[in-house]
Amino acid sequence: MKTRGSMMRQRRWHIHEYMNQRGDRSTSNSPAGGVRTKQQKRRPARERSRSRGRLHRIASEMLPLLLVSFVVLAARSSLADHYVIPTGSMEYTLIPGDHVLVDKLTYGARIPFAGYEIRPGDLPERGDVVIFDSPEDGIRLIKRVVAVEGDRVNLRAGELHIDGQSLRVADSGVGAVERFGDHVARLNLRYGGGPDVARLAVPPGKLLVVGDSRGNSRDGRYFGLIDTQIVYGKATHVIYRKGEGLVWKPL
Repeated sequence: MKTRGSMMRQRRWHIHEYMNQRGDRSTSNSPAGGVRTKQQKRRPARERSRSRGRLHRIASEMLPLLLVSFVVLAARSSLADHYVIPTGSMEYTLIPGDHVLVDKLTYGARIPFAGYEIRPGDLPERGDVVIFDSPEDGIRLIKRVVAVEGDRVNLRAGELHIDGQSLRVADSGVGAVERFGDHVARLNLRYGGGPDVARLAVPPGKLLVVGDSRGNSRDGRYFGLIDTQIVYGKATHVIYRKGEGLVWKPL
């Protein structure tokens, strides 16, 4: 017959065995085969904090670079830029590969990236070398303004006459030369003079633009007169020429 003391000891033994079995199950279900400690529970929070710190450092380092890039792009869009001459249509004033400096404020200030004029500027003048988008296909072009509103134009065999007066001042071994006030155009007539223009009167708000290589230029003789508003830059200097390096040649 069991005594009261032996029954109490047997009950404590069963409770002890039951607790050991629960401990074994919880240990087998833990991520690392052991009981999760408080340090392990805090580890994901520390890792999240480190990730946020890294993202903050990356953002703080990238922000100045993004701001500088934006300022540079905005300046190129509305203040000044450079243009690489792709073809020989402006020989011999410009040759393929030349880098030219383009002033985008001369003809008016525009909103960066949008192109809307916010301050009017000067009108293009005869002899200016200008940048605009072709009315035919939107390709960016660089040509010389040879006639402005009010001019009466004749162009025969590549020789330009404005209001009955020839602009030709010389014809050397490197090509003919025409003078537009302070601007000098060194022409390339090896390919002929291109299409002639007869008794053309330029109306208000319009320009006639022609390449200095008169027989090798798709210009206003093909796509017609252009609006003054579509001219958004004036080429002022050649700043790099192959074989010469950095230069400063006014146009």
